Amino acid sequence: MEIDERIAGLDREPVGHRFKGMPFDAAGLTVGELAAQQRDLFDGGFATPVLVLSEEALEHNLAALEHFADAHGLSFAPHGKTSMAPQLFARQLARGAWGITLAVPHQVRVGREFGVRRIFLANELVDAAALRWAGGELDADPSFELITYVDSVRGVELMDAALRAAGTRRPLDVVVELGGGEGARTGVRTEEEAAAVAEAVAGTGTLRLVGVAGYEGEVPNASPERVRAWLRRLVGLAAALDEAGRFAKADEIVVSAGGSAWFDAVADVFADVPELSRPVRKLLRSGAYVSHDDDHYRRITPFNRVPEQGTLEPAFRLWTQVVSRPEPGQAFLNAGKRDAPFDLGLPQVAAIRSARTGEVRTPGDGVQVARLSDQHAWLTLPDHEPLEVGDWVALSVSHPCTTFDKWQLIPATRGSSVTSYIRTFF
Repeated sequence: MEIDERIAGLDREPVGHRFKGMPFDAAGLTVGELAAQQRDLFDGGFATPVLVLSEEALEHNLAALEHFADAHGLSFAPHGKTSMAPQLFARQLARGAWGITLAVPHQVRVGREFGVRRIFLANELVDAAALRWAGGELDADPSFELITYVDSVRGVELMDAALRAAGTRRPLDVVVELGGGEGARTGVRTEEEAAAVAEAVAGTGTLRLVGVAGYEGEVPNASPERVRAWLRRLVGLAAALDEAGRFAKADEIVVSAGGSAWFDAVADVFADVPELSRPVRKLLRSGAYVSHDDDHYRRITPFNRVPEQGTLEPAFRLWTQVVSRPEPGQAFLNAGKRDAPFDLGLPQVAAIRSARTGEVRTPGDGVQVARLSDQHAWLTLPDHEPLEVGDWVALSVSHPCTTFDKWQLIPATRGSSVTSYIRTFF
């Protein structure tokens, strides 16, 4: 069953009490029935806090990375761990994505449940139970393609043992992960270690080496020069392993990198990948672009360096209400750490909607989130700020990944009309 057919089943879920922010009078409706009503965000009974996604911004961002990848001859496997939303996976695939990148076995299981045919697992897979399941998926569906990292001989041994014990017939495709440098995250540190891992893979009958990969965002003290130097090492590793005959069983050679901070550098360096013994798939894996944000990713997006190649727009707004004005210069909103990310910066006040008039205005200088409690945002504001209890306050957020994972059902809006609902699976 194709992904579009499977995500259509999400419309049959009851709205109920499981999903925060949903209208109380929607109890008994399915998600599809509620979406068909196209309720107004402010007058349609939605409870605060409620996180919303702008359809206009989503469509803009999806198109931006599609065009960027096409312009640079890159295949694209956007990182699905950002949203864990199969509806967004489907839209990314419809925009020409080669596949979906994921980070852990549970996420791969979600991807398969919704019919994703190509998955790049950007992580080591040494869990025997997960390997048995993955092997079963490969054997049951000849059209399913799964690629995963390897970065140690011990890891190769564990993978081989689990797949042999499971009796898996199809080999599992793997890429050697090159670490970002000393003190970085996972991945081999030297080319000699990479060669040893590749040799270990060649000694199994359960694994097939198909390329190299890594994450340039982990390069210590990252700068354009350091990131490009690491990317050239990655390309050089692919060439060295190819010269050693390590890709003899591969149909193509995958060279993969690319988060959301350096995809311009990835495109530049991958343009110079030499001719190898097999066709080369240059695979970009950016993920946070899909919703972007107003803070961290707004500052680090490569489009700041190459604005002529595209732009991204923040798609999230977390609508809250003022629940207390206990002192001059202080106000409290009914959203906190359970609702908004805080690992890469606090939310900021983006707009205020008057409970009296419905007028939406830009906040004045000095209105800001000072801290978060579990269920409250602490605002500081000038004494003359007319913010009242009951006013709606829109917060911008920093870090898409830790925004999506706090919300299981997210209204998507055009203007103030809620046109659909995005379901997440964390």
